[in-house]
Amino acid sequence: MKNVLIIGATGTLGSAVRQKLLKESNHHLTLFARSADQLDPNPQEQIIAGNVMNDADLDSAVKNQDAIFVALSGPLGVYAEKIIAAMKRQKVARLIFITSMGIYNEIPNFIGVGGNLEYNPVLRPYRDAADEIEATDLDYTIIRPGKFMRGPVDYEITHKGEPFGGKYVTISSIADLVLKLIANEHLYCQESVGINTPA
Repeated sequence: MKNVLIIGATGTLGSAVRQKLLKESNHHLTLFARSADQLDPNPQEQIIAGNVMNDADLDSAVKNQDAIFVALSGPLGVYAEKIIAAMKRQKVARLIFITSMGIYNEIPNFIGVGGNLEYNPVLRPYRDAADEIEATDLDYTIIRPGKFMRGPVDYEITHKGEPFGGKYVTISSIADLVLKLIANEHLYCQESVGINTPA
């Protein structure tokens, strides 16, 4: 059993990862969100209502965790900086962080190069977060998903420097990868991986 913190627990991916872990693991979950009152915890979980920008809130949530999963939107570079600092204060090493495909201009023509950072400035905060994380010595894995869709677990992984594999990925596939990353802290450690569902 591990202690796992989900930051962004009320979002699409946070919710999917939560349900996957509850169903397929005995990990103890800490659910961290601004709107934590929306959550109905079971005995395997605790809830912390808090703000990523508040160091005291983050320290309280990060303390004694074995792995931290982050799925947020907004100024991700700033959020990543705050989370990294809290992890260092609390001596927690394993970070799994959701960014986006295209942050390294790795989307090939057949998918649509317009989705790359070079043409899509909306991705800048996702790249900023990745840069912050990659500059650390944490046991991080950055996940770069395609566009979300519903469907069964079915995915392929691409590595940084390789062309991205496809436009879409099922939410269940991302949750499955996160489950594996929590179970094995060496899997894709200090890597940035793309995930897509084959067409």
